[in-house]
Amino acid sequence: MNKRNKGKKVLLLGLAAMLTLVTACGKDTGASGGADGDQITINMMHPWTSPNVDNEVYKARIAEFEKQHPNIVIKQDGVPAAQYKTKLRTLAAGNNLPDINVVWPGADLDPLVAGDLLQPINELMDNWSSILPEGALEGFNVDGQQYAIPTKQNFVDIIYYNKEMFAQVGYDEFPDTYDKFIDAVTKLKEAGITPISLGNKEQWPLQSSYISIIGDRFTGSDFLTNVLEKKAKFTDPEFVKALAVIEELTQLGAFNTDANNMDSVQAQDYFIQGKAAMHISSATVDGRVRINNEEGDKFGIALFPSVEGGKGDPAKSAGVVQYGIAMKSGLDEKKREAAEEFLKFFVNEDLYKELIRNGVVVPAKVEVPEDASKYLKEMLELTDGGTAPVFDSVIPTQVVDVLQNGLQALTIGHGTPEDIAEEVQKAFDDMN
Repeated sequence: MNKRNKGKKVLLLGLAAMLTLVTACGKDTGASGGADGDQITINMMHPWTSPNVDNEVYKARIAEFEKQHPNIVIKQDGVPAAQYKTKLRTLAAGNNLPDINVVWPGADLDPLVAGDLLQPINELMDNWSSILPEGALEGFNVDGQQYAIPTKQNFVDIIYYNKEMFAQVGYDEFPDTYDKFIDAVTKLKEAGITPISLGNKEQWPLQSSYISIIGDRFTGSDFLTNVLEKKAKFTDPEFVKALAVIEELTQLGAFNTDANNMDSVQAQDYFIQGKAAMHISSATVDGRVRINNEEGDKFGIALFPSVEGGKGDPAKSAGVVQYGIAMKSGLDEKKREAAEEFLKFFVNEDLYKELIRNGVVVPAKVEVPEDASKYLKEMLELTDGGTAPVFDSVIPTQVVDVLQNGLQALTIGHGTPEDIAEEVQKAFDDMN
């Protein structure tokens, strides 16, 4: 497995600071429940609260595990995605993680590993050796130790667009350059159509789904790694230009006026209901937009177009292997055995096939079921041109928060791209 030590000192400081402030220490209570003392309760925290197809698959799988293992109860703590990482950090700072956690790779995983909060699972890896390639696992591997198993491959920057609305303003195909994209936005606005449905109440959409790929188009895919290694800065002109795209779209009136009061699911509905011409979100959303929608055929999918002078590859999509299932370290023998049994059951070929069947891209080498969504092949082809990094899977959360606040401010006319770049760089520098 690849070792990932780049910028590790930077990534760990946030958690270290929190650990100095929080003194409460969670205790593992061992077995609980049944009168005979044999029932085991496993606490699991996850972000599967929104009505996305993969979330329903995960919850059904948990229910099936409990059905087949009546002596093990999975006590679920479902936390909305926008609050999940914050709660995970808080619990980690108090050494009070649940028994099983959904984790992200890179910047989010490293502090948990550094704090010895997660249990290495190397001895279990034979369960997935035939279906998970090294590339799918390496994001959850630190210094040769495997800490989690991923459930899906997600691309966060898919542009869903209404073909009929685009045809109405003279575009039978999605624009392949930024200038054409802005032209389409302008014409849609003139035609009385909201160009882009945005739900940024949770703040992550502009950061993850927009800046991850817009930034990559301008800076190239090495930029974020170079920032961690102090070979580049967020104040570099290319990144400032990426931030300026949000400012330009705001000034053009591209977004719905209530964007900051609407959450991501409401924004999906806004688009599906024909109130906007575009919506930019993850590949998983395809389940709601097209797969389970009787009018799905009228919607197309595309990637953000090329930008003049940009260093990035316009064929790339911003993607990450995510929703790693990890165990807390220090579980007693009974709980650890139950948690391992759950992990082996939950993440296996059946899970991956069910996700594929519902149009979700997975990192596993499994046969595509015959009844898989007709839209899956289109999504796979769209995202087959290479993978760009997702901003918040590389950059520490404390810095991400500053960017998200700045982007939201831009949408209401406060601040400038240059101001945001300086604030984000300062937040990064302050972690040293």
